[in-house]
Amino acid sequence: MNRVGRIREAAARGLRHLAAVVEARPGSRPEQRPQPSAGDIVPYTDGPLLVRGDVPLHSVDGRAIDPGRVTYALCRCGKSGTKPFCDGTHKAAGFQAPSGRQDPRHQNRPER
Repeated sequence: MNRVGRIREAAARGLRHLAAVVEARPGSRPEQRPQPSAGDIVPYTDGPLLVRGDVPLHSVDGRAIDPGRVTYALCRCGKSGTKPFCDGTHKAAGFQAPSGRQDPRHQNRPER
């Protein structure tokens, strides 16, 4: 085997080794990876619901509401002058709410 052949063989061994290392890492296989979501909604402590990603927003009668951006905040305090969007009024109103679930009926239920 000539020099070029030895270099090619060494490179191929290195790639096989690298592939094996990557394959062995947790979460590296497609079936182990968390599935991407279209969007997320995060309730902020004492603040709005922050919506990120492709989450459609509709009125009660089904009409689409265009938030004008990909990330937006929805009012939880009921005092916003730009409902359903948050305008920061919750701070002056002293609105308080946790980031997690607060319904006491669900506190003792096991996680799904």
